[in-house]
Amino acid sequence: MQPAEIVYLNGEFVKKNEACLSPFDRGFLFSHAAYEVTAVFDGKLIDFDAHMARLDRTLDGIDIPRDGLAERLKSLHEELIARNGVTEGFVYLQVTGGAYGRRDFGGPETLTPGLFMFCETRNLIGEKAQHGVSAITVEDQRWKRRDYKTTQLLSQALAYREAERGGAFGAILHEDGMVTEGASANLWVVLDADTLVTRNLGRQILPGITRQSVLDHLAREGITVEERAISLEELLGAREVFTTSATGLILPVVQLDGKPVGTGKPGPVTRRVQGQYYRGIGADLDARAPWLNATG
Repeated sequence: MQPAEIVYLNGEFVKKNEACLSPFDRGFLFSHAAYEVTAVFDGKLIDFDAHMARLDRTLDGIDIPRDGLAERLKSLHEELIARNGVTEGFVYLQVTGGAYGRRDFGGPETLTPGLFMFCETRNLIGEKAQHGVSAITVEDQRWKRRDYKTTQLLSQALAYREAERGGAFGAILHEDGMVTEGASANLWVVLDADTLVTRNLGRQILPGITRQSVLDHLAREGITVEERAISLEELLGAREVFTTSATGLILPVVQLDGKPVGTGKPGPVTRRVQGQYYRGIGADLDARAPWLNATG
């Protein structure tokens, strides 16, 4: 799919091919920008308040003012998806350090933020969720503040390009023998029938909103999750692997570095997590994911 026709840029809803950004915007020049991606399902924004709380934290961390943003962002999201008729997909939001007519590393004492938004129709529960995806392992070379959701995404973009050249869907990042996360998703590993592990929060990974929602669902079901670093050796020997993100929701990883993960098919723990999460966002499982009840 392609981005929807109408976007929002610095105070105006305009057609995407008519949107004009200053080349002196700090987001363009320095990647001095924060972003969020919020899923839309059945016309509703999923975990919106949590996404906005994370945005506030990132903006504080990278010194971009957020005065007045919170009061208008939800209505802007809702108007954008309404103007474009998007009932399932996502909204992308980016807040930059703004433009002031020149390239200056420090910039003015108080920045005037720029704001860009677009939305896209996407089938969130589709073939990748049903059959799983392949991935490769790639050394993590990102900056140290990975807990901020910024547009400094060159390392992730290069990891995806490497994956695509190898015929894979995505990449799983690691450093010093330990796994961090997926190139654009949090990672979960099933080591045995009783052990589900995901990386603990810290500066090494992004505090994923879908990750936290899944943890909440699992806690209500009495399922224990170990939050700790996972070794590359553990990952490569795992029974099941899956990722969580706003646009992929729960994606099984069934092949890693050209070898099958477990049986080479989505496993029972992954299927259980998918079912819990899909029900949590209001999905009709019989209509949207009948394969969750299938065998074989």
